[in-house]
Amino acid sequence: MIYAYPGEFVTDDDGTLVVTFPDVPEAVTGGQDRTEALRLAADALAVALAGYVHDRRDIPEPSSTAEDQELVAVPAVAAAKLALYSAMRAQRISKSELARRLGSSASAVERLTDPDRQSSISQVQEALDAVGRNLTIEVIT
Repeated sequence: MIYAYPGEFVTDDDGTLVVTFPDVPEAVTGGQDRTEALRLAADALAVALAGYVHDRRDIPEPSSTAEDQELVAVPAVAAAKLALYSAMRAQRISKSELARRLGSSASAVERLTDPDRQSSISQVQEALDAVGRNLTIEVIT
């Protein structure tokens, strides 16, 4: 799955560019200009989707981008962690089972699967490999 969601950019009465996401209604942010709004929108998506992980909810599939929307990507490491979470959930793989597959400790896997903890992309990629998923990064314009 590509972790990029259509965002709706609307200027409010005070000139702030407000960004909302139909697929992830918890993600709402804004900025003084398009550059700031896009940066904050990616962060808002990551935080909102981390909430889905903490609540043990399914990650929503992105809908198609309408003409009046702009695609906003989740930051790369956060997207990789979401993919790991989704794969583990779909296959009913526990954290202890992932630790066994990686030859790692339970505490290391706990850090790796926590969306609020820092991990390297290579660590998450190794975990994705262990659950039968391939990480592909695509640059979109």
